[in-house]
Amino acid sequence: MLDTINTLRAEILSSQPASSEQLEEFRLLYLSKKGKISALFEAFKQVPTVQKKEIGGQLNALKIMATERFENFQQSLALLETSVVADDLTKPSQPFLSGSRHPISLVRKEICDIFSRIGFTIYEGPEIEDDWHNFTGLNFPLNHPARDMQDTFFITSSPDILLRTHTSSVQVRAMETQKPPIRNIFPGRVFRNEAISARAHCIFHQVEGLYIDHNVSFADLKQTLLFFAKEMFGESTQIRLRPSFFPFTEPSAELDVSCSICGGKGCNVCKYTGFLEILGCGMVDPNVLDASGIDSKEYTGFAFGMGIERTAMLKYQVNDLRLYFENDIRFLHQFISA
Repeated sequence: MLDTINTLRAEILSSQPASSEQLEEFRLLYLSKKGKISALFEAFKQVPTVQKKEIGGQLNALKIMATERFENFQQSLALLETSVVADDLTKPSQPFLSGSRHPISLVRKEICDIFSRIGFTIYEGPEIEDDWHNFTGLNFPLNHPARDMQDTFFITSSPDILLRTHTSSVQVRAMETQKPPIRNIFPGRVFRNEAISARAHCIFHQVEGLYIDHNVSFADLKQTLLFFAKEMFGESTQIRLRPSFFPFTEPSAELDVSCSICGGKGCNVCKYTGFLEILGCGMVDPNVLDASGIDSKEYTGFAFGMGIERTAMLKYQVNDLRLYFENDIRFLHQFISA
């Protein structure tokens, strides 16, 4: 039934009624008592009990989305019909088109919504950080390359104040101010001294996650990320975890998802592998827990972090990350209906 809901969602998003007659056809087709959404609610009665919560949430979201689009089209058509009045020549001949949210904002909201459905709450912190929260509290050695000027933007000549290089710094702040269980996500903008290309930028956005409680395992991490990947990119999405290293997690891994841009055949975005890395993850290093005042002998946890731009590239099949920062109206216009 989830496939049917996803297909119907795509059908509704692609619909563009241009007249009152077409708008009424839209309403009858999707929102009337005999429409497609009502038929799905009837079929929902036959869904197994264990699936009702997930499918019910998706179904309600579909109805809300269809209703909002109907109301937006209704308002746009009303403006179009009344835009020119014979005795008021100051009015424009055509209504002003409304803008849209930036694709990065759209994907950030969708990521946060997905994790909020499984109990994560948003926690935010400052973009200008100190060394403790950005490096030391995360188990970075004093001679780690990330501390060099080649990788980090320092605010002053002192190495203690800098533009945060990841939202992991907010994880430290969360652990310092909260007691377990902790289940947070940390969206925000970060900065690194990197060359700008189709796959990298000196400014980008991240969403990181942190879960700390009794008996948290790597299996919990894997299932959480599998749920996210399928919710974000579709039920057919495949994932793979590759061993990696991060100072603040042990063991560590990188998560790849099947590339939706080339369908797994290989392209310049996925480096012709059929998979695209979207995040790093792992079990929180005991040193990080202890440094933040959490007993590592009593609690365990996992953490993950993803780039929103990379996720948006997969979501919207964009092959050049630089497009998100150029404010080209031809590019942004594609997201008005999103």
